[in-house]
Amino acid sequence: MSNEIMALIPARGGSKGIPRKNILPIGGKPLIAHTILQGKSVPAISRVIVSTDDEEIAEISRAWGAEVPFLRPPEFAQDHSPDIEAFRHALVWLADHEGYQPDLVVHLRPTCPMRRLDIIERAIGLLSADPEADAVRAVSLAVQTPYKMWRLSENGYLTPLLRLDGVADSQSLPRQHLPEVYWQNGYVDVIRPRAVLEKNSMWGTQAIPLIVDEHVFELDIPADIPAIEEALRKGPAGRPPVPEAPGAKRYSV
Repeated sequence: MSNEIMALIPARGGSKGIPRKNILPIGGKPLIAHTILQGKSVPAISRVIVSTDDEEIAEISRAWGAEVPFLRPPEFAQDHSPDIEAFRHALVWLADHEGYQPDLVVHLRPTCPMRRLDIIERAIGLLSADPEADAVRAVSLAVQTPYKMWRLSENGYLTPLLRLDGVADSQSLPRQHLPEVYWQNGYVDVIRPRAVLEKNSMWGTQAIPLIVDEHVFELDIPADIPAIEEALRKGPAGRPPVPEAPGAKRYSV
């Protein structure tokens, strides 16, 4: 694969749900180490870079083999800072200080310590093969359909979140009669820098779906820890087989 591919792992120091979450020991390693090792195990990825505002996270990340060529400015590492700020800062810093401009950026979140390398490779391959696309985004079939969801109007009444053209009451239809909807699961995304730098977006205007039909383990709250540690203990062999996704089969894994 001729593209220059960089993995970027955003890992700020602040965390409200689990303090110091990104370096919490999980399965015998700091949480972020699992993601660093995944990135370094994919042959197509030439650089694994951690973007953090925290010196301790930087030190631990380097110890596990990642590059930390800069510290992210605090204004881009707040509780409500969007991903795009970290990505734009990293891309601009690397271009200005190293003259480095990757063709693709693999977004690996440290809160997802269980990933199959073949799925990361599949995501990279999909975007490399489609120059018109700006991104690949991992998605899963939504457990709850938004066509049965409601908002509260200003006067306190229920208002459908979504409506189907020509259907007066989609909220009362059986689920199997409603459109399939997918949610972004954070397993892996791959982005062309032009999406971030030119289109001010984390997926641009054309995103390829990568449908992941297995449980996505993500550390968000302390209650998630036992299941993640058990899955890490079992390893890939302990996972259920991956079924075919309904629809969009070209991009399913």
